[in-house]
Amino acid sequence: MQKSTNSDIPVETLNPTRQGTGAVQMRIKNANSHHDRLSQSKSMILTEVGKVTEPISRHRRNHSQHILKDVIPPLEQLMVEKEGYLQKAKIADGGKKLRKNWTTSWIVLSSRKIEFYKESKQQALSNMKTGNKPESVDLCGAHIEWAKEKSSRKNVFQITTLSGNEFLLQSDIDFIILDWFHAIKNAIDRLPKDPSSHSRNLELFKIQRSSSTELLSHYDSDTKEQKPEHRKSLMFRLHHSASDTSDKNRVKSRLKKFITRRPSLKTLQEKGLIKDQIFGSPLHTLCEREKSTVPRFVKQCIEAVEKRGLDVDGIYRVSGNLATIQKLRFIVNQEEKLNLDDSQWEDIHVVTGALKMFFRDLPEPLFPYSFFEQFVEAIKKQDNNTRIEAIKSLVQKLPPPNRDTMKVLFGHLTKIVARASKNLMSTHSLGIVFGPTLLRAEDESGNMAVHMVYQNQIAELMLSAYDQIFS
Repeated sequence: MQKSTNSDIPVETLNPTRQGTGAVQMRIKNANSHHDRLSQSKSMILTEVGKVTEPISRHRRNHSQHILKDVIPPLEQLMVEKEGYLQKAKIADGGKKLRKNWTTSWIVLSSRKIEFYKESKQQALSNMKTGNKPESVDLCGAHIEWAKEKSSRKNVFQITTLSGNEFLLQSDIDFIILDWFHAIKNAIDRLPKDPSSHSRNLELFKIQRSSSTELLSHYDSDTKEQKPEHRKSLMFRLHHSASDTSDKNRVKSRLKKFITRRPSLKTLQEKGLIKDQIFGSPLHTLCEREKSTVPRFVKQCIEAVEKRGLDVDGIYRVSGNLATIQKLRFIVNQEEKLNLDDSQWEDIHVVTGALKMFFRDLPEPLFPYSFFEQFVEAIKKQDNNTRIEAIKSLVQKLPPPNRDTMKVLFGHLTKIVARASKNLMSTHSLGIVFGPTLLRAEDESGNMAVHMVYQNQIAELMLSAYDQIFS
């Protein structure tokens, strides 16, 4: 079979006439064309698995290119599913354990991989001319699990790849880390798990690991003699770090004094320096202030989304610009007149992001803490009709602000589901988004992963059986 001289890709693979209608057309990337690499489309159309059978090259360099080739599209053509800041620590590289070092990373999740940037992706792309590429993690065959024992920090989970790389991801904010765990787990579950390709990759990993160990031992023997030459620079670094520690201690001491002397929130409110907030206020307090059972801001956001966001791809799943969301939050808290039709809020993801933030900031979630275990017991029931009746009974017992706000919110979300063919948001997708936001235990210690399953299931049932529950 004839081969291309530059890419080692069989000519038949590149021939569009051999592929079925709607097949992904792969483009040879010219190593000298930087602009082409950055301008490739992220959209993709998958072929039907098994529709086109192509011979696999036996050339050693081509062998890895054909693993899962008929199922997984090129990485450059994958859609971004989620992005944001998390704490990251790489604890193993190719099976070799590394010293744990936490850093803040901008993380971009697509349908097959995760990329770690030192700054936001937009800034990173503008700096690509330097030749620095983000660290990329292939999720095909990867494993994800909660890793409480791996760190003293809370909310830590671990990703282990087929190549032997291990990463810890963490956030102090419960709903953020839960959303990320769900998103990554769903991405991994969607990818094919081919046992034959898995075993081939493991064998290749063992060979690479043994050879890299030999190279490392050889490198260590060559560099041992060079250590005395660097003693002066090492002493300088130690002295420098000691002075830095002293400066940090002084700063910490001053900050502690400032924090202990600052006036309380109650004092500031009594003096009129801080007004009653919309975000972060208890739901019943806010409703009493507004003389309503549904907060005005919730109604405004829902009205804006139903007006111009029902058909938007990934509505409520895609994140809006955080700085703009915080600006909207500030305006709402200052009780300034809010017009969501203003051009500065034209991105509907900013509105949905602010609505989700409102519910996350409630001191007690929309499903009160005292009802959490009762909702969990109700969703565990085997018979679906019994489960619906149990949930309906609990909803009727809720305080009026919680019940009425819940009815308005889930009624709105049923309209999102009704347009799922356009916005691609099913009851399952919305359950993942809103489950941890609206429903959580007062004490999450040790049961986070278990609670996560029930949170999503309860939110899904509230959507699928909305008419029966709220009739």
